[in-house]
Parts: sequence; C-alpha cells; structure tokens
Amino acid sequence: MKIVISLILAFLLPLTAAANEENFDARSFAQNYFDAWSATQSPNASIEDIEHYLGFLAEDVGHQHLPYDPESDRDPEGKNKMREGMTYYLGAHIEYESRLTDIVPGFDVVVIKYDTHAKGKHPETGEVIELSYDTVEVLELENGKVSVIRKYSE
Repeated sequence: MKIVISLILAFLLPLTAAANEENFDARSFAQNYFDAWSATQSPNASIEDIEHYLGFLAEDVGHQHLPYDPESDRDPEGKNKMREGMTYYLGAHIEYESRLTDIVPGFDVVVIKYDTHAKGKHPETGEVIELSYDTVEVLELENGKVSVIRKYSE
C-alpha cells in the first residue's frame, strides 16, 4: 500500500524542479544513481564502486528497506553505516543483473523502479542464495544529494 501511495504522490507532485536546484536533471540523476548502485552489486565490484555510489548520498542519509531496515530517520553516521554494510557484502554476488524500468521525478524526490536477478554467497554462512525481485526506491533529495532512501521490494 505504501508503494501505491508513494507512486501516486510522485505523479501528483510537480515534475520540473527538484533537489533545490533550477537546472537539476532528475532523470539523469536517477539513471546515474541506479548505474552506480548496480556497479556496487556486480561480482567484480570494488571499494571505488562503493565510494562512487556513496557520492550520491548526503552524509546523514536515512535508509529504510522494509522489512529488514524499518527506520528511515536521518543519521549523522548514515553514509558511514552504509559504507560499512556495503563493504561487508562486497563481492558476495556470483551473478547480478538489474534493469531500470521507470523513473518518476517530483519536487525534491525521484522514484525509481527496477528489477533484479542476483545469485550470491552469504559472507558469513557461505549459503548460496538466488533471488529475482522488483524494487521501488523513493529517493528524497536535498541539495542535489539523496537524503533519505525508502526501498520497497517484493
């Protein structure tokens, strides 16, 4: 239900200005953000890929990924916590494929939808896991950076 409400709000919001900048290109930003995110999930991903992705985020980014991470509050250590979590899983994928299927820009928000197929080994248990799923991310923007990520997956 939250996904539907978020998408409806994104469609109803003005589709021109975003991130407090007149010339901000939300579609380009969303595509670049998605490409950077996808690179971090690649079997060949590097620390540099993670740092490139983190460059899209505010220092105090909030991150919500239901049901795994229910809090969305901004955190002074948000970017550092994401770096730590992403580094833990770096290189865990054996296979990774994703496709951006939709971009919906709004005022200080961009909604992206993508599908993913991933196969990987859990870094702690060594268990091989294979998943295919669709994801909607609501990216709240401030000063040209992502300030809050709200991630909804099947």
